[in-house]
Amino acid sequence: MVKEDSKVRMPGTVVYFDQDRDDSRLIGRVRETSQQLRLLETVFACNPAAIVITDHNNRIVAVNQGFTQLTGYSAEEAVGQTPALLKSGRHPREFYQAMWEAIHTRGEWSGEIWDRRKDGTHYPKWLYINAVCDGVDKAVTHYVASFTDLSASKVAEERIRLLAYHDALTGLPNRLLLKDRLEHGLASARRSRGHLAVLFLDLDRFKNVNDSLGHAAGDQLLKEIASRLTTCVREVDTVSRLGGDEFVIVLESLQDQDDAVSIATKIHAAFEQPIQVGNQMLHASASIGIAIYPDDGDSPEMLMQNADTAMYQAKSLGRNNYQFFAPFMNAHVRERLDLENRLRLALDRHEFELYYQPIVDLRSGVIICAEALIRWRNPEHGLVPPDKFIPIAEETGFIVQIGDWVTEQACRDLSAWREQGITPPRLSLNLSPRQFRQPGLAARLRASLERHGLAADQFDLEVTESALVDHPDAAARILGELKDMGVGIVIDDFGTGYSSLAYLKIFPIDKLKIDRSFVSDILSDKSDREITLAVIALSHNLGLEVVAEGVELAEQLDFLVRHGCDSVQGYFYSRPLPGREFIDYYTRYGAIVAPLT
Repeated sequence: MVKEDSKVRMPGTVVYFDQDRDDSRLIGRVRETSQQLRLLETVFACNPAAIVITDHNNRIVAVNQGFTQLTGYSAEEAVGQTPALLKSGRHPREFYQAMWEAIHTRGEWSGEIWDRRKDGTHYPKWLYINAVCDGVDKAVTHYVASFTDLSASKVAEERIRLLAYHDALTGLPNRLLLKDRLEHGLASARRSRGHLAVLFLDLDRFKNVNDSLGHAAGDQLLKEIASRLTTCVREVDTVSRLGGDEFVIVLESLQDQDDAVSIATKIHAAFEQPIQVGNQMLHASASIGIAIYPDDGDSPEMLMQNADTAMYQAKSLGRNNYQFFAPFMNAHVRERLDLENRLRLALDRHEFELYYQPIVDLRSGVIICAEALIRWRNPEHGLVPPDKFIPIAEETGFIVQIGDWVTEQACRDLSAWREQGITPPRLSLNLSPRQFRQPGLAARLRASLERHGLAADQFDLEVTESALVDHPDAAARILGELKDMGVGIVIDDFGTGYSSLAYLKIFPIDKLKIDRSFVSDILSDKSDREITLAVIALSHNLGLEVVAEGVELAEQLDFLVRHGCDSVQGYFYSRPLPGREFIDYYTRYGAIVAPLT
């Protein structure tokens, strides 16, 4: 009689043996088999991977706890169904046909596949299917499938891809993805014989934000600019950030260059609205260079280079504009690059000189001050005009080192003149916007004065309006430090910038300089006369002195004297002179250089 002695509950498996049979070897084998089955059952139940066993008709006969946790289906819901229960609908019929062909041919298949949970959500998984055959005729009796959720790894993979191809700060495509998009766009343009544009965009004076408000503020500004740029283009276009304040835009499927003009115009319009950064409202602008395929290049490298060249042309023409590439620009850029390289060596090679231009008091005719003006005498190019190298020095930041050299050399000259027994006039030093915002300005000036035994009240510092109005609170603090030292504060080129009267009240100013552009036409242009008279009246009402620049004619001088201007400088008295010639001029004519009018 055969009795059911034990039953190992592996799905679909029951083991019987004859309890009455006294065969120790058989009992031993049964016990061993029983232990193995219990072990397999434990492995099946506890495996974190989802496991499904189907019969030869692909009907589910068993699932483990991993299956239930991953899919949301209980064993009762799954058994008797086919794995189509999990089908996502994302794969075509051909996908499944290829999968089953591999299983029938090789007995197994593995790969990535999308499935659907009970709650309807889709997820990626890695699936492995193995066909189980009997040991007699090799017929398939079961299929065993195991799979794991790839969602987390997909998220990590997407994150890695995002970091590899996108800018971490703005989320825009980076240089790698830009190149890929540009190559794709060029291939499309070649096939359709169409046009493509590359816009190279560089923010104007962005470093001033980092220098004055910090890099966190600069990052916030960049993110807002990135957002605005994306609103100015179409879905087929690409806005990317190369790094720093440089952005590149690829415009595909253009009819002609007017389409690029339209986008550049929209970008400048988007910049007109101020940007909130912390508690500051900032005004940003951009210089844009444009290169068009196929006229300006047929490779990503050439188009990028020519768009960059055009961008520098836009900056040289006053910033906040766009320029199309033209072949002559390459020669201009090469010349500029050569000048920049030479400029960086000029300090070490002692190629800079200081010239001085007298400033004459109109009440007494006495030279009361002299403006120190830097000159660059290059061995190959001769005397390089300041308007050629000062903008480059400002853009590259080299102006800070140049400014420190001017301060040190002016102190050295003033000290030398005093040692010669000469009582020199005050000296007026120009501060560039970047130099003005550089931390430690007052400390560096104080150190120069102490090295040469000079008092701060022997100097005026000239600051342009543009250096003050972008960040008035910071500017007021810096001017306060300088004023406390004892130096005079002069607003240079007054009337050419914002000329906000409110700033005149909050800044510790001693003098205003009327720009030469007003003085040169003071006799023939009514508007220039009215502006000059208004500045003189305003300054005196605020207790400030007025200096007029660019006086060349006796008639100009007479007009300024009659209307109460305090002092003047210009070619009428003297051109800027090298230090030795200036002090000779000063001592030869004595203190009085002009009769009272």
